[in-house]
This record gives sequence, C-alpha cells and structure tokens, in this order.
Amino acid sequence: MTFIGIIPARYASTRFPGKPLADMAGKPMIQRVYERVRGLFDHTVVATDDERIFNAVENFGGQAVMTSPKHRSGTDRCYEALTKSGKKFDVAVNIQGDEPFIKPSQIALLKACFEDEQTQIATLVKPFAADAGFEALFNPNSPKVVLNANREAIYFSRSVIPYFRGKEHTEWLKSAVYYKHIGIYAYRADVLATITALPQSPLEQAESLEQLRWIENGYKIKAGITDEETTGIDTPEDLEKALKLIDKF
Repeated sequence: MTFIGIIPARYASTRFPGKPLADMAGKPMIQRVYERVRGLFDHTVVATDDERIFNAVENFGGQAVMTSPKHRSGTDRCYEALTKSGKKFDVAVNIQGDEPFIKPSQIALLKACFEDEQTQIATLVKPFAADAGFEALFNPNSPKVVLNANREAIYFSRSVIPYFRGKEHTEWLKSAVYYKHIGIYAYRADVLATITALPQSPLEQAESLEQLRWIENGYKIKAGITDEETTGIDTPEDLEKALKLIDKF
C-alpha cells in the first residue's frame, strides 16, 4: 500500500497571517512540519495557494504544488494536490501545517488503520485525562468524538458528548471515557475524490466540522486511539510557547 503525505498551507489566516512562514529557531514552520514527516511516506508534498510558501518550500529542498485559493478546506486542497502528483497512491494523509511536533508514532497509528480493507477514512482521537478538568472538556475549540465498538466515529461535536446523566459536570471525566479529536486525516484515494464533491451538509454547517458531512453521507471514519498529545499553533502566542519545546524534539 502506498501513502502520500500532503501538508495544506495557506498564507491567509485571521488569527495568524503568514503562519506557515513564521520563524521557528531558524526555520519556517512549514519546514519543521515537512522535515518531521517526509520520511514516513512514499511521497510528501506541501499544497499551497501562495507563491511565498511555494518558494520557501523549494528553497529548503522540499516539494510543493500550487493549488486553487478557492478551496473550502484542507481536504479539498489535498485532493487537488493528489491529482497533480502525477502518480497513483492508495491513501492520502492530510497533515496539519501548524503541527511541527507531530509524532511518527501517531502517523504510524493512522496508517495502520488501513490494514483493515474496509477503512475508508481514518483519524486519531485521544482520551481526555481524568484530571484535565471540565473546562478542557467543555472547550468548543476542542471537538469531542464518540466511537462505536469497531472504533468508528459515530459523531463529532463541539459540545460535550456523551452527556452523563445523573452526574455533576465536574465528575464526568471520572465517570466515562471522553475522546478528544486529533485533527489529522487519511483517506483512500477514491474516497477522497467522492467526499470533496459532496455539498456541505446541515450538521457540518451547524458545528463547522467538515467530517460530519462525510458521516451524514454514510462514510465510515476509523479512529486510531493515541495517548500522545499534539501541539497545534493557532496564534503568535502559541508560537512563543512552542519555541520553548524545540529542543525536546
């Protein structure tokens, strides 16, 4: 089975314009991400809509492809990059361009989901720590997911799911396992082609979570369960915190 790793990277960002090119101890963030994952796939490419990012990737010896600035999501950008790769791959892996500390073990776990021939789409989830506090659980920027017995996602929500009836909120984490969604995806190539052609769905529009579109249309999302956290960078303040971690990776 062949895998292509695709790193969508946009220059425009409301909270952090130019984020992919932000300096991280002498290297742009996109280079940190690229170097972190390039040896884990048969091919790795940055998919961007900005020549500055394209040129930066080319300058550090990476591979990049220009994509449309009109894409609604990283998934759509991944599909265009896949079609422009000039090669056939079984699975495309969408790596967030603001995850410079993503772990090889997490990529391996995601890829392992496709050992099951029935897997169409895969992602990662992480159990909330029992001592994380209900503030973390109630954070709408940290989507939650419920799994079935086959470790397939039943639903994703910015609200807390499941609701634990008969318990105070402060006791929920001690009473059940709650899963946090880790925003990395992998798709079989033929599935990626079909899901990007789907119109936005009511649940997707309500929660602003594109994976709900896939579930509403009958696609199965396999979940690998990791105990390792990720460190996404959404703001300049996040970057300052991340720079303190550089020496640990």
